[in-house]
Amino acid sequence: MMAAREGFFARVDHASEALRWTTSSRAVFSGGNQIELLRGGDMLFPAMHQAIGGALHEIWLASYIFDDDAAGLGMAAALCAAARRGVRVRVVVDGFGSLHALAALRKQFEPAGVGLAVFRPVHGWWSWFVPGQLRRLHQKLCVVDGQIGFVGGINLIDDRHDQRHGWSDAPRLDYAVRLCGPVVQPVEQTARAMWTRAWFGRDWRGEVREIARSSQPVRKARRLLRRLRIVRRRQARGVTPRTLQPMQAAFLVRDNLRQRRSIERSYIDALRSAEQRIDLVSAYFYPGLEFRRALTQAAQRGVRVRLLLQGKVDYRFAALAAQAVYDEMLAQGVRIYEYTPAFLHAKVACVDTRWATVGSSNIDPLSLLVNLEANVAVRDAGFVATLAEALECDFAASAEITASPPLAGWRRWLRRGLVASVARLYLRAAGATGRY
Repeated sequence: MMAAREGFFARVDHASEALRWTTSSRAVFSGGNQIELLRGGDMLFPAMHQAIGGALHEIWLASYIFDDDAAGLGMAAALCAAARRGVRVRVVVDGFGSLHALAALRKQFEPAGVGLAVFRPVHGWWSWFVPGQLRRLHQKLCVVDGQIGFVGGINLIDDRHDQRHGWSDAPRLDYAVRLCGPVVQPVEQTARAMWTRAWFGRDWRGEVREIARSSQPVRKARRLLRRLRIVRRRQARGVTPRTLQPMQAAFLVRDNLRQRRSIERSYIDALRSAEQRIDLVSAYFYPGLEFRRALTQAAQRGVRVRLLLQGKVDYRFAALAAQAVYDEMLAQGVRIYEYTPAFLHAKVACVDTRWATVGSSNIDPLSLLVNLEANVAVRDAGFVATLAEALECDFAASAEITASPPLAGWRRWLRRGLVASVARLYLRAAGATGRY
């Protein structure tokens, strides 16, 4: 009897701890996780196929890009096979990122019974005048049976295929993680919320009519609102602080409600505590004032700070924005590298030997203030060492920048002013608030 009671309270305590992240605007770590680093789609997609092939109950998937190339359609076929054997499959994609593949996806998904929701669909140029349309779903999430999760920066598209630039010989540089343990629960909760928001937006009039006709409209409305929220209102109770077991991980989101700057705060907290090294990789890099200070102050106190940014450019203005802060970074001792073997799409970082993050969030205003993003932060020496070893290879294949592009003084300031003005206008149009 005593053992049963202890087991019950242990389960309650474990569940309460797992829900703490929903009430905090900062990282909430759980212990007892298993986390595997995956480099590129060449590693991620086979792992996802294996998990989807073994699914018994349900699959939740969210992605910015779900392409109709061989990699994307192969993943779609795996999801359809799962649905046909009775697994509940729900997929949400961004209406802009996956725009040209939607017809092909619907053709596969509908006969198989896969639920496809489109987050903020784009029907034409007039769609961009809809409030909030600039805020895109940039997360890359997949959860199978509530047991196995995948989070990262990798879209469902071949590593050698770029929607704007076509095919290349070398795969783009990107990372994701495979998760097992308590950290999977908030990943699933987020994927469910994204799907529900997109599905409700698809037919909100029908939902409202159904609620109005219901015998219990208030209860039904509250239930719908709970599904739409990523975070919950009530603070988990009865959680006693204790030493967490390895591997410690926290799931972080950036949304437009309670978790507006959670990912940025997690980064800055880690940078400010750095003692030995910071290795940060970001496809698009235009940090705000507080973030820049955290990097430069770390370099000034003797921390080795290295940035790995795009050398092969996919968006010219994004490269211009990154180069606008080169002078400031280099002058304060921050080392900058540009990755040239292929397109760089990764968003990862290591701090000392104890903290790392992998996810979808770039270090720019779109990711940190506008888009819906998702990262995993890890406090585990083994995982950090694995990621650090992979990044050493990436830095070795890159070119170090020792001076900014040669521009006269007034031209340099003009470039920086232009980038700042465009960023300010975009953030205003997107409805972003707060200082950056």
